This record gives sequence, C-alpha cells and structure tokens, in this order.
Amino acid sequence: MHSKQTSLFILFFSLSICHTNSLTISSSFHFRRTSDYKMSTADEFSRSVDMGLRLSKRIYYGKDGPATSAPKPPSMEKSLSSSSSASSLRLPYNHHPTAPMVYAIITEPGVVDNPDIRSYQPYVYGRCNPPALIPLHMIGVVLKVECYLDTAVVTVDGVWRVHCLASSALCDCRVVVPMGEQGSILGVEVETTRRSYFTRLITPEDEQDMNDKETTTDGFLMKGNTYTFQVFQVEGGSNIHVKARWAQKMSYQGDGFCLCVPFTYPVHVFPVSKKVSCTEKILLDVNSGTYGAITCNIASHPLKEVKRRAGQLSFSYEAEVLKWSTQDFYFSYSVCANEIFGGLLVQPPSLNDYDQRDMFCFYLFPGVNQSMKAFKKEVVFIIDISGSMRDEPLEKTKYEVVGSLWKLNQGDMFSILASNGEIKAFSSSLEYATEETITNATEWMNTHLIAHGGTNLMLPLKQAVDMVGKTSDCIPLIFLITDGAVEDERDICNTMKCRIGNGQLNSPRIHTFGIGSYCNHYFLQMLANIGRGYFDSALDVDSISIRMQKLFDNATAPLLSNVTLDALQNLESHELFPFRLPDLLSGRPLIVSGRFKGEFPDIVKARGLLADFNTRVIDVKVMKANDRPLEMVCARREIAALTAQAWLDQNTELEQKVAKMSLQRGIPSEYTLMILVQHENVKPAIESVSPEEKHTKSKNQTITYMMNLNVGFGNLIATIENLPPGIQELKLSEPGKMMKAASSCWTMFVDRFCCRCFIQTCAHMNDQCAVVLTQLCAALACFQCMSCCCDMCDSCAELCLDCL
Repeated sequence: MHSKQTSLFILFFSLSICHTNSLTISSSFHFRRTSDYKMSTADEFSRSVDMGLRLSKRIYYGKDGPATSAPKPPSMEKSLSSSSSASSLRLPYNHHPTAPMVYAIITEPGVVDNPDIRSYQPYVYGRCNPPALIPLHMIGVVLKVECYLDTAVVTVDGVWRVHCLASSALCDCRVVVPMGEQGSILGVEVETTRRSYFTRLITPEDEQDMNDKETTTDGFLMKGNTYTFQVFQVEGGSNIHVKARWAQKMSYQGDGFCLCVPFTYPVHVFPVSKKVSCTEKILLDVNSGTYGAITCNIASHPLKEVKRRAGQLSFSYEAEVLKWSTQDFYFSYSVCANEIFGGLLVQPPSLNDYDQRDMFCFYLFPGVNQSMKAFKKEVVFIIDISGSMRDEPLEKTKYEVVGSLWKLNQGDMFSILASNGEIKAFSSSLEYATEETITNATEWMNTHLIAHGGTNLMLPLKQAVDMVGKTSDCIPLIFLITDGAVEDERDICNTMKCRIGNGQLNSPRIHTFGIGSYCNHYFLQMLANIGRGYFDSALDVDSISIRMQKLFDNATAPLLSNVTLDALQNLESHELFPFRLPDLLSGRPLIVSGRFKGEFPDIVKARGLLADFNTRVIDVKVMKANDRPLEMVCARREIAALTAQAWLDQNTELEQKVAKMSLQRGIPSEYTLMILVQHENVKPAIESVSPEEKHTKSKNQTITYMMNLNVGFGNLIATIENLPPGIQELKLSEPGKMMKAASSCWTMFVDRFCCRCFIQTCAHMNDQCAVVLTQLCAALACFQCMSCCCDMCDSCAELCLDCL
C-alpha cells in the first residue's frame, strides 16, 4: 500500500512538472498571437544578428587583419539567449537589414572560424537557440534600376563570401531582400559551389507535376517590406552569388518622380582582407514615358550621364571602394511642364501574348502651376474602432485625421463616423471646418473613440453616402480606414454601385485605407474603384502615419474631376484598368492602362471639370511605345484590378486570365505560386552541421514554395478574434508542430481534471498499472528537466561568448 502511495505521489509530481512546462509553452504561443505584434520577427532577427556579431569576434584574420570584424555593441550589458525569459530585459541594437544581404545561420558556435587561417579559439559548448546570424562579407555588388513612369524595376547582383565558417563545415544561409515603397519580389537566382537556385511562377494545376520531387515551404515577409528565405548547406570559404529582382513604386513629388532603393550596408560586411578588390557599380535608366525634356534633380551617388534622349536618361557609376555604400540610393527627376499635360502610349501585343488586343497607357500629370481655384469639399471620415485597432493603429489614425481637418479650406464641411458594430457620429450632419468645430472634433475623438467590439462597414458607409452630395457645388469625399475583413464585402460593393450613381461631381469619391494584412485589400481597392477614388495601405504599424497622410493630402486636393477620354468611345472595343477614371489630384498623376481594338487618332482629347465648373480640355498626343516596355509598366496595375474584379464576381475565367498574365509577365499574383527550384551541382561529401537533413537527399531537384508573396483576401477569423494588425510574420525558430500539438493536448487534459478527482481515479488502479504509469510520467519529467538544463547551458554559453 505504501508502495502504491509513493508511486501516486511521484506520478502527481511528474505531471505537475510536465503541466508547468506545457503551460509555459502554450501561454507564450498565445502571447505571440494576441499582443506581441510590436516584438515581431524584426526584433528576433536583430537578436540573432547581435549574437552572430559577437560570435564573429572568435575569428582570427592573421597579423595583417584586425582582431575582429564586428563592432562592439553600443551597450556592454550581458544578455541571455532569446529562448530564456531574461532576453526580454534588453532590446537588441537595431540590425534590421537596410540593403540586400546574406547571413550565415549558426546553430553550433564551435564551427565559427576563419576558413583560411585556423583560429584555435576555445571550444564553445551549447547551441544557439534561436540560431545566430552572422552577416557575410560582400566582395562585389551591382545595382541596376530601370524606371518607367511610376514603376521602377530594381536588380541587385552581389557576391558574398562565407568568411566565418571552418572550411570543413557547412551551414545554411539566409538571403534578405529589403524592398522599397510598395515593393514586390519578381525573381531570385542563387549560385553556390554545391547548389544553384532560381525562382519561377506556376499555377496550382502545375503542382500535380511536383509529386515526384521533394518539396518544402520557406520565405516570409518581415517588417519594413523585407523578404527573406534560406539556401542550404554552403561550404565555409566559398562564395554565394545572389541576384534579386523586385518592382517598387516611385513617389511623385512636385513636378516629377523620386525613387529610394535600400542600399545602406553596415561596416561589418566589408571584407577584412586587404587583398580583396571590392567593386561597387550602379546603372540607372530613366524612361519618363514622355517625349519632353526631363531633368535630374538629386542623386545620392556620383552618377555619370551616359545617354540622353527625349524623355530618357541613362547614368552609371563604378568604382573600387574602401567601404560599401552608407546611404540608400536616392534619385529624383522632373518633367518640365507648368500646366496639366498628358500622353497616351500604344503598343501592339507580343507574339506569345495571351491577349492579342493592342495595349495602351494613358497618363495625366498635374504640372507645377496649381494656382487654380480649389474645390469645395464635403469630407466624411469612417474609422474602424474594433478591438484590433487598439493602441498605435487607432492613435495614429486619429492624429492623421485631425491633421487633415486642419488643412481643410474655409467653406469646406466635414463629419466623423466611428464603427465597431455600433455607429458613433461626431454630428448628425456636416459641420463647417472652423477652428471651433475642429477643436470639438478632436476632443470628441479623444473621448469617444475607444477600440473595442467588432467590425461593421456597411452601416457607416450607407450613413456617409446619405450625408454628402446634397449640394451641387461641392465634391464629396469619403475616407474609410479599417484593419479587418467582413463577411458582406461583396454586398457592400454592389450596394455602393447602386447608391453612388453615374459618378457626377456630387457623387461621393470613396478613398480606402487598409491597415495590416488581415483586411481584404482587394475589397478596399474595388470599393475605391467604384467610388472613383484611390486605395492605399500600410502592412505594418510603423508606416501608417506616412502613408495615410499622403493619401489624405492628395485626395483632399483634386485638380480635375470627372475625367473622360473621348477617343475611347470611338474604338471597336476597349477594357480599362481600373474600369473608372479617377480624379486628377494635385500631388499624384493619373495613370491608367488597358486593351483595345481599333485605332487612336494622332491627338485625343481629355476632359475634366475644374472647381469653377468650367470644362478643361487637354490635347493628348498618341505615341508609339516601341522602345518602352509597356507590359511591365501596366502589369502590376492590371493584375491588381483584374484580381479585385475576379474576387467580386467570383469569376473563374477572370482568375485564369490573371494567372496567364502573371506567368507571361513574371509578376506574382493571388492565382499563381512562386517556387524556388534547387539543383544539385555536386554530390554531398562533407558532413553537414545543419539539422535540416531532409535537404541533403540525393534527388537532383528540390522545390521550395515561397510564402507571403501576396496579401490575400483578408482574414475573417483574425478579424473576429480582434488580432492586432500587422504582417503575418513567422518566427525564425518556432517550436515544431508536434511540440505545439502535444503541449496543447496535455494542457487541455490536465486543466479538465482537478487534483482530488485525479487521485481518486488513480486509487482504483492496481499496483502494476500504477507503477507503469508512474515510470512513464517520471521519464517525461526527466526529459523536461533535461530541456530546461539545455536552455540554461545555452544561456551560459552565450555569456561565455561575451567574455571572449
């Protein structure tokens, strides 16, 4: 009897240990989902790089080299591994990448060494959890930028050396590509001594052909519009050749466009060896789409002009450098024009084009002389105040709304609606934008706009439409700001189609702004297209202010409304993207594209209404775009517009059309997948230090599905659960699925049985069963104690690294 009581006591104690750890695992996972959007992957990335830089101090470069390639951290505080609870005491120095880079993924500190000269450093016990990231030395880089109208295609071609790994070892490497404003990855090529990689787009139907190949998933988007993925088993001392290509939006400022490309490299990526010749090269081609003179305003790097033609400029820069670029590549140019002007580019389709109709691109630029009378405006702000908007998203939204109110002109009217299932209104009707009413509106928002409840968009949109458009001398503007998805999005679009009418001057212009990745960006884009407005978004909280301010400033300053292009009516047929022409704004050019059958005359007329209700007629020259890649200029715009239409109509044929366009033009879409194809160059001969043994199979080709390339169609579950907005980031090292499942099941089991009931149940067991169950649970408890000891060893190992 005493033996059985002893067994039950040991059993209960073992269960307590397992339960305590399972609660720790499950609660930390829950904290990650609900409230840790500030401590995102970017912070974990910085911690891993911080650990990697301290590890790299072990490397000995010989008598001619410095003792270390890594600068000392700004703080001399000791920090534990991020796997321990003490890691949250100190945030790491910000090592977020500001240029395309490659990092060695180090799990075993002992393999960190100079591949050319043995360092003979003391052996470091333990493992890096999460793995340390050591920035590799870059030995050459070429930046190529091609600008077409408002789109820039950026290619970075660089070579990195695995300088931090013993020549007898292998490690995985992480490629990181920070992209600029509204950037999207187009393709990647990687070459190592053992493997080569390249990306290509496929359709879901093509997945059936992948059944005989090894497949995996990788890649995710970090804060700051930075895409990252892994390449596997790279030899110490070898070179990695990476070629990354992406498209990004050019900003319009004043009388021209400007471009900012992430190109700032930290000092520790420059090779230590003086024998290495490091070359930095920049190539820039500008094609404005016009045939007028263009002028270079500002360039961050010493560019040399190599070619100048009507509407085109080419520059180059090449030099052997002692340090890599310490600033982003910035360039701006202006199109010399005082008044509103435009152009229409036409181009026949290529032989392999799925659509054999001719292409066209129509643009209007606002010019620099904007002394015309301003439109009187009726402005209604609709703010989503559901629970997910708490803290920064709502506070930044309120701040930008107040800033926009103070910029309204005398005679403008406004109101504010807030929705979380119920509607809160600043006033039942529009109020004049006086100093008193704006002050009252600010106090009302600070008092009444508290984030809680769910998301409802139909009711406030209906109320906003009813409030505006009652006078014929004002242009109504409705701004919708939300971070969530709703079930009746298609009903909202169809309702707005009926209520907005034919788009005359007193028809509401609907401008939409999405926060995070849980809202349906295509719904918001379609709603803006229906309302002849504009759509913008901020995928992370840090970019809310700048992007929302830009949308408010541009949309509240229209120059030309109800824009039409007469020649479209005389064509045999045409398709316009987007399907309604928006207004021309003072701080943003109007650019649309499409397909057509028929002939354009040499000169077409664009018409629009000015604020004094006079019609402005603009002569637009039709030009053949033989030397301009019109497909690339129009591709992203057309794919986005067709995807929104396919979503609204639930049209399978349109989805297939988008997929064909995506494959043909190399632009990722919601209906295609990007894969990273891996080829084996040599048969593996060196034992890998990487735990990912599944990537060492002898198959000649491995397929990796690249994730997080598109925004998707919203997340209803996340909206219902009021998860805070942000990119759906993945952790650099997450527990395995089996561990999560086991922890969850064990927690559910223990939580549902109290101690007394459990003891009473065990009392009815026979001695043999009690002993077996006790031994099993004691073994589980031992494994848990060993895991705890490993964590402590990892922390001690990292403390030892600080002392090296």
